Amino acid sequence: MEATMKVEVVSAPAALLRDHIGELVDLLRDSVNGGASVNFVPPLDERINRHFWERVCGEVERGERVVVYGLIDGRVIGCAHLALAGQPNGAHRAEVQKVLVLTSLRRRGIARTLMAAVEDEARRLGRWLLVLDTEVGSGAEQMYPQLGYVRAGEIPAFARAANGEFVSTVLFYKLLSGSPAP
Repeated sequence: MEATMKVEVVSAPAALLRDHIGELVDLLRDSVNGGASVNFVPPLDERINRHFWERVCGEVERGERVVVYGLIDGRVIGCAHLALAGQPNGAHRAEVQKVLVLTSLRRRGIARTLMAAVEDEARRLGRWLLVLDTEVGSGAEQMYPQLGYVRAGEIPAFARAANGEFVSTVLFYKLLSGSPAP
């Protein structure tokens, strides 16, 4: 099937996420098997994968998380999450998580489109400070500065890779336009 490259981005309520849960499970499996550093290692247990997405749906229902996803021809091809800080002194910030794109569609600007959508959602919610982390040396490490994210530092031995070795993570932040920060 030839996919049209029109990416539709949707900010998904939990009910819509549940409608696409099988595709989201496939997306996470594909991403993990493709080397994405997103808190899981291959081979990804299907029960853990499905439980993760069920938990995400619950967080969306409770207003703790926002998920945007991209569709091509009605199928999920990528997503990005915004975990909303719940502390009273953190109502201005959120963490960008799980920026995933099917491996067969990477390097086509889809992650950038998803990041723009997640930033729009953050603005809509009054969240003007975004933070994220990614594995040192990953393709994502190169992308985030191009999107205006500032490197804040590195943490050694942050996560265990599939091969058992420990890998470092790099922290980034972005003050969205219109923020009251200096």
